[in-house]
Amino acid sequence: MVDVLSEEMARFVRAVGPAPDETLREMDEYADSAGFPHVGPEVGGFLRFLARAVDAERIFEFGSGYGYSAYWFADALPADGEIVLTEVDADELELAREYMAAGGHDAVARYELGDALETIEGYAGPFDVVLIDHQKDRYVDALEAVRSKVPVGGVVVADNAITAGPIEFETLLEVAEREAGGDGEWSIPESANEHTRGIAAYLERVTRDPAFETVVLPLGEGIAVSYRVE
Repeated sequence: MVDVLSEEMARFVRAVGPAPDETLREMDEYADSAGFPHVGPEVGGFLRFLARAVDAERIFEFGSGYGYSAYWFADALPADGEIVLTEVDADELELAREYMAAGGHDAVARYELGDALETIEGYAGPFDVVLIDHQKDRYVDALEAVRSKVPVGGVVVADNAITAGPIEFETLLEVAEREAGGDGEWSIPESANEHTRGIAAYLERVTRDPAFETVVLPLGEGIAVSYRVE
């Protein structure tokens, strides 16, 4: 995990943000011991805040891992709310189920083993919040798959919008600055790896979509937050 914030700044954000409960602390410890690239408490706290801010009742995740982001989200849902967790690894999904149950969130959770892009086809909208956090070269496909199911006032969040292990931030910065204010396709260097190209393609698509207003926040590895305005 390559955090955007310095360790000192991240500590400050954690200190003034919402405190994780015992289960979340266990999940953080698991991520540290297993080397699992979770979003971390800085992003987790923001996700819960965001879900509350839009009065979310239904949430969909493209890639849930062992349930860390879903756990933060679930705390903001009403008793009759719903969050759909998707994961291709059966062991991770089972671990997510255990953690969600430990926190009292199992009743609002739906666990889907398999490809999230196939799973979303079986769900009707609306989804008030969508998190995209799976293969970077499929972010655009995820946006297109869920776009019609996000209502006005809904939000799409994409993780790793600035950096991650294989993402070349210098390339993203160069492309974004060069194309800022334009209305054509972004010119992404052929030399960029597939992860970088995937993020750049996603940012191009969502920032050029008049139905969304997008900002990128320097939390965790960077998150792109897109609010549906029309």
